[in-house]
Amino acid sequence: MLPALIAVALAVQAVGALLPAVPVLVMSAAAGLVADLALHRWRSDLAAVLGELRAGTPVRQAARDLLMFTALIRTGEGDQGSGYLVLLIGLPLFYALHFLCRASALAVRRSRTLPVLTRNIDARALRPSAAPPALLSGRPDQRLLAFSLPSTVGMVTTAATGSAEWATVGIAGSVLLAAAGTGMLLWRLLPGRRPVTGEQALQWLEAWFAEYQPTVGMYVCGGRSAAHQANMWLAPLARLQERPLIVLRERFMVKHLAATDIPVVCLPNVSDLMRLQHSTLKVLIHPSRSGETAQALRVPAIRHALVDHGESDEPSSRYPDAKAFDEVWVAGPAARRRYALAAAGVDDRDVVDIGRPQRDAIEPSAGPPSGPYTTVLYAPTWEGGDAGPGNTSVIQAGENIVRALLADPGVRLLYRPHRLIGTADIRAAAADARIRRMIGEATALRAVQHRGDPIALREAAELMLRTSALDRLTLPALRTGADDVEHMLLQTVPEPGRSAAAAAAAAAWKKAYWASVPPWAHRTVTGTRLDVYTCFDTAHLLIGDVSGVISDFLASGKPYAVTNTSGLAEQDFRAAFPAVRAGVVLTSDARGVPEVLEFARHPERDPFTQARADLRRHLLGPAGPPSAVRFESAVRALCARADRHRGRATSRGGLAIPRQRGTGPAPDDGTFRD
Repeated sequence: MLPALIAVALAVQAVGALLPAVPVLVMSAAAGLVADLALHRWRSDLAAVLGELRAGTPVRQAARDLLMFTALIRTGEGDQGSGYLVLLIGLPLFYALHFLCRASALAVRRSRTLPVLTRNIDARALRPSAAPPALLSGRPDQRLLAFSLPSTVGMVTTAATGSAEWATVGIAGSVLLAAAGTGMLLWRLLPGRRPVTGEQALQWLEAWFAEYQPTVGMYVCGGRSAAHQANMWLAPLARLQERPLIVLRERFMVKHLAATDIPVVCLPNVSDLMRLQHSTLKVLIHPSRSGETAQALRVPAIRHALVDHGESDEPSSRYPDAKAFDEVWVAGPAARRRYALAAAGVDDRDVVDIGRPQRDAIEPSAGPPSGPYTTVLYAPTWEGGDAGPGNTSVIQAGENIVRALLADPGVRLLYRPHRLIGTADIRAAAADARIRRMIGEATALRAVQHRGDPIALREAAELMLRTSALDRLTLPALRTGADDVEHMLLQTVPEPGRSAAAAAAAAAWKKAYWASVPPWAHRTVTGTRLDVYTCFDTAHLLIGDVSGVISDFLASGKPYAVTNTSGLAEQDFRAAFPAVRAGVVLTSDARGVPEVLEFARHPERDPFTQARADLRRHLLGPAGPPSAVRFESAVRALCARADRHRGRATSRGGLAIPRQRGTGPAPDDGTFRD
């Protein structure tokens, strides 16, 4: 719509310039400029397409100015000596300054693109500073439209009034704006006004490594989906007695990582990543896998452990690339057996049971619902990278499940879809949208039925206070338009005790949130503050898919159901996926929903109680020692393994004589296996 409006405005402006017809000219020029501004404000994707078609903003604005220049000549205003001179000299000067400003912005942006980004680290030695205004640094097309606004208004006013002074003042204003913007950018390129060079930044990083002496790190790569997987390991990593570090590979991941006090280093270039070889880092923990994972595995002095995103029967939990890691840390015996059955090449001696450190915070079942409502958590997974059948229940069964739950007057539904639902299959996105509408309509209907209930003003006010307190502790004061270097300046070393204060504030916020929600109100739960574990504590039962959510929910001891949209018979479905064995299997038409509700309301009728306890030990390991203790023990053991490897490499000049696995010790006492 907007590109068509711009094209029509230019065509009408051409007609108005050639006739000449001043009213037509004025209205079409104004409409074209407003449409162009709206295009960049709301449809930047279409603006990019026009640029690829060689019809970018400079071309469109130059066409408008040329048509206006033609119109002024045609109406006789160009014969007024000085006015004609301003048009003839001022407009080319403005465009020259625009392109100089654009080149200066590019130079400033390059000077502020460092090979290392940080969070929670004092990086003042890198001379970080506030970024230039976004209009100057990163939006050349919008800058051109904004700076040309005075000249366009001036020439339009001249055409309407016949007074050449308006064009003179307008063009002078545009020239001054372009000159001022260029000067501000060139000032930032002066020595001492820009950050250090790339080599100086890397030298500073090595000095910081030597001072901080990290021992255990978490390596995160793979895009935004990897941020979700990494966030669930932040708390266990922060509780370690070691000196933890987070290593990122994508620049945008720095701001997508959840709030943490752990130092964060982003190294986008693989050549810079190799500098970890000379650091004190002993172990890297990998919560996700991608093509960039192999680059970290090249660092020979560091031992690597795969922790993955959770305990699950999904295919990713038995991929053969796991054998590339020194150790694979799993929740319990089920994962060990899964790798053995898959014949993925993972040596059983390299599989370490650590439990699920995240589950230690999950509250056990408090018994059946004490009030009139049974809270059901429906947490479907996404469609997976292959969008294969059976990955998610949303497409085939989601609406039927939600409809069946909403039909029960004693159910309060919490719908928490996977954050990636709809990214691989448009049908999943459409079904998710319909489910959200269904929940919204059902909640509105219940609100009408309960409008006589007292309004919880005190709880709402408490939630606002808790939200404000949590925001102050977890959301940095980052202004719109701030770049990576400015983020480094603002996200420096946290104040002592901030992490404990943030944890306490988060707990208080969650308590205030649930207190502010009426017990009858359905909810679609999104975002990171209300994580799935918080929903576990609130729900009386879970309905989900084959994913790590089911395995983690077992820690609560509450009943659950798994939706079978795989096409397998129920018996085969239970045999194929161990996590299903202690739950109710739902079909695509949602049969079985009343059954699992009955088990939640009357635990004495639940035939899966003992099966869930047995399955919990099988999937998540024994109840003691706590998973956090086992996780730390695994970290220390792998650090010791790294120390032994480095000691042998140093004593033998970095050479080691390999031997075949399963044979007796080599004459040199066996140096291949750590």
